[in-house]
Amino acid sequence: MPRLSSITTDTMTAPQHRLFDAITGGKRGVGRPIEDFLMPDGGMRGPFNAWLHHPEVGEAAQRMGEMLRFEGSLPAPLRELIILTVGRHWRAQYEWWAHAKIAQKEGLADDIIQAVYDGTPLPSDNPQTLATHAFTQELVETREVSDDTYAQAREVLDEREIVEVVMLAGYYSLISATLNAFQIPLPDGETPPFGK
Repeated sequence: MPRLSSITTDTMTAPQHRLFDAITGGKRGVGRPIEDFLMPDGGMRGPFNAWLHHPEVGEAAQRMGEMLRFEGSLPAPLRELIILTVGRHWRAQYEWWAHAKIAQKEGLADDIIQAVYDGTPLPSDNPQTLATHAFTQELVETREVSDDTYAQAREVLDEREIVEVVMLAGYYSLISATLNAFQIPLPDGETPPFGK
C-alpha cells in the first residue's frame, strides 16, 4: 500500500501540473499514452507521484533523469546495466520491474540481466560491460571504488563516461530510496521481482 496520497490531474496545483507535463510530454513520454504514467486511481506511477508532493525538487530530479537516460554518452545497454545493478542492490521492486523490460529493449542480453538479478558473475567477456558492472556494484555496496576497479573502468571508459556512471548510480539510488520508502506498488497484476 503506497504511503503517499495520490495527486491526480484534477487536484494538481500549477507547479504540479508543470511537472506532470514535463514528465508526460518530455522524452519519457515519446510514443507513450498518458495512461502508461497513471495508476488506476489517477495518481502517477513509479517515483513521479512522490515528486508531485514536492514539485520544485521533483522538477530537478525529472530533468536530471531525463538527461541521464535520454541525453547521456553511455551506450543504452550499459546505462541499463547500471540501473539494474543499483535496483538489485536496493531490491527496488518497481525499478527492477520497469528497467528489466527496458534493458531487454535496449539490447542488454537476458543472461546478463539474470546474472545481475541472481548476484552471480556476468556471463560476458566484454571489458566495458564487466568494468561498468564491477564499478557500479562496488560503489553501491561499499560506498567507494578501489584503485584497481577504477583503473579497470578507466581502461574502457573516458572520464565523462565514468562521471556518468557515478551520476546514474546516485540518481537511481535516489529513485530506489523513493520507491522503497513510500512503498510504491507495481501495476495491478504484476508480480514483485524480489518477493514480498
